[in-house]
Amino acid sequence: QVQLVESGGGLVQAGGSVRLSCAASGRALGSYVMGWFRQAPGKEREFVASIGRAGISTRYSDSVKGRFTISRDNAKNTVYLQMNSLKPEDTAVYYCAASSRGYIDVGVENVYNYWGQGTQVTVSS
Repeated sequence: QVQLVESGGGLVQAGGSVRLSCAASGRALGSYVMGWFRQAPGKEREFVASIGRAGISTRYSDSVKGRFTISRDNAKNTVYLQMNSLKPEDTAVYYCAASSRGYIDVGVENVYNYWGQGTQVTVSS
């Protein structure tokens, strides 16, 4: 079992950057495929990005491709989401998640076994 804690959220102006971190404890992060999801007010939670166990395979939603970068440091048991060129529509609670399955269906919520509590990112116009 793994526990996940996100950090790094906050208020940022449009066009700015934020880096989110997701620290894992309880079990080595390298055992899991990792993903980031987000939920905006009044909307369903949506997939943002995923990364394979070795950090080689990545996938992004169309809405963030080219602006966000997911990475991981298994030695530090941490996954990151670098968010650049932020837009007001990126405002959401961002969640990291861990999957013990292989790198398949990584954009689907129910593939992930463990979730963090979320961190708020607010982008002002």
